[in-house]
Amino acid sequence: MNKATHWTVPLDHPALAGHFPGTPILPGVVLLDLALQIIADSSGIALDLCEISSLKFLSPACPGDELVIQHSVLASGTIRFDILADRRKIASGSIVPGAPV
Repeated sequence: MNKATHWTVPLDHPALAGHFPGTPILPGVVLLDLALQIIADSSGIALDLCEISSLKFLSPACPGDELVIQHSVLASGTIRFDILADRRKIASGSIVPGAPV
């Protein structure tokens, strides 16, 4: 992966409330939104013209986790991304820019 952004899950992130009481985790939709916004900001692609071609959530992201969102553009134009907390992979996926919605 050739671009990396660091982000720490805030202890008081509003999405943690109720997801899940006693053992809070950051919802997958929040992780996906974070990754897509980082990719769009750094590459200038229009998210409304992209297709998510693969996505896997592998491990929970917890309050205080220091995440690294890595992404790279493949020769085909597909953008691969991984979200990591230390050596633990939280999620991975790929998007295809310009794909019909």
